[in-house]
Amino acid sequence: MRDLRTPTPDELERYAAVHHVELSDDEREDLAAAAAGLLDSYERLAALSPSEPTTPTDPDRAGTVPDDDENPYNAFVRRCSISGPANGDSLLEGYDVGLKDSVSLAGIGLTCGSAVLSEYVPSTDATVATRLLEAGATITGKLNMEDMAFSGSGELSAYGPVPNPRDPDHLAGGSSSGSAAAVVTGDVDVAIGTDQAGSIRIPAAWCGCVGHKPTYGLVPYTGIVGLGRSFDHAGPLARSVEDCARALEAIAGADGLDPRQGAVPTEPYVEGLEADPGDLTIGVLEEGFDREESEPGVDETVSDALDEFADAGAELREVSVPMHRDGLAIWNGIAIEETTATIRGEGIGSFGNGYYDAELMAAFGRARRERADEFPPTVKLVVALGEYLAEEYHGRFYARARNLALDLAAAYDEALADVDVLAMPTTPQTAHERLEDPSRLQVLERAVNMLENTAPFDATGHPALSVPAGSSDGLPVGLMLVGEAFEDATVLRAGRAFERRVDPTV
Repeated sequence: MRDLRTPTPDELERYAAVHHVELSDDEREDLAAAAAGLLDSYERLAALSPSEPTTPTDPDRAGTVPDDDENPYNAFVRRCSISGPANGDSLLEGYDVGLKDSVSLAGIGLTCGSAVLSEYVPSTDATVATRLLEAGATITGKLNMEDMAFSGSGELSAYGPVPNPRDPDHLAGGSSSGSAAAVVTGDVDVAIGTDQAGSIRIPAAWCGCVGHKPTYGLVPYTGIVGLGRSFDHAGPLARSVEDCARALEAIAGADGLDPRQGAVPTEPYVEGLEADPGDLTIGVLEEGFDREESEPGVDETVSDALDEFADAGAELREVSVPMHRDGLAIWNGIAIEETTATIRGEGIGSFGNGYYDAELMAAFGRARRERADEFPPTVKLVVALGEYLAEEYHGRFYARARNLALDLAAAYDEALADVDVLAMPTTPQTAHERLEDPSRLQVLERAVNMLENTAPFDATGHPALSVPAGSSDGLPVGLMLVGEAFEDATVLRAGRAFERRVDPTV
């Protein structure tokens, strides 16, 4: 830690002015004298050493940058091979797992898809990484992602775009772009992604795999770079619902370190998967269809797939949640100011109980002061607009959005009282076509124009699962199933029954 220096009167005056406080000459001198006394306690603070999360020491941990031949879809930022214990009956024994490159893995560089963080190497594992290894998995790489996770398109990584494995002329979707691509190509069996506006479900839908955003707080976020504590989620992507359930069972539960978590009920998610479609009531959400960005082929594909599900025995009911149409506006009101506050809080944020990754905060704080010009246009827009809103409107719109999110959650819960899950298209369109040289305004528009159905459930925290529903013009289409808080087992059970309508052997 750098030596602590007492601020000069001029410095105190400058920093006070940030908060609209004007200091007189006398106040400058008096406050500088008082500050010197207060900082004595900080000298003691610097001398104390807090406990750190336990990470097994492995001197052989190393990562390599893959060449183009072994990374044709640009899904990996780094390759590695780190194995958990093998005892013959572990949940994930024999599974190769990839981590989105916002998830800390000790000894392996973490980039968050950004040039800004390119030199950071964490010294501890994220809780999810520890749990995956304890469940017998082998972690085989860090997966490409959108720069600082703020885009849904798949074209904004500082390490290059991620083409869609189903059609390389299109994008994989984001921000967990490499996670979906690696799953679909079979390079990993399971990937761990993060979801703040749909970043697990969007690439799952566009690439044609399964992606589960768990209930808010079900999976600890400790050791993962976030955007906002009230809407950060981490969860699995896989080729089947069963493998998503298996991964969720390994990583779910409180860790005592994450301020996002309170009481966290868990279940044996794999054991509870099997269900007859006739035992399920599906609420088809009217407002999830015919959105501003909707392609008719996407709506038709999802509707036809649900009709097939009904033919297999599921009961379909039309339900309406008019407030769903305002869900994206509510999410915007939360995410813009909260992401700005998180970046201002050195990538971690403040004022919550739990573990603070001081190593990451130091690296992030240093990097953003030295290299912020290298942030993508999405992040530049958010921090500029977020500061404007906070300064000019004093949190008024953030507070309104957070309070409206409570009403939105209640509206979904009311609809879910009569059905097992809500159903709608995951995204209103199929994957974006790759552009050689998109303009800045095209990049900004294409980063967020697929969020209408996904983002509202990050604001409310409901569990949401995307499963393949078919295709439109040759590109995958996802069906999203949404359940009540901590009813992840119900959502996975419905998804399992749905995927088996096509292939009973899955």
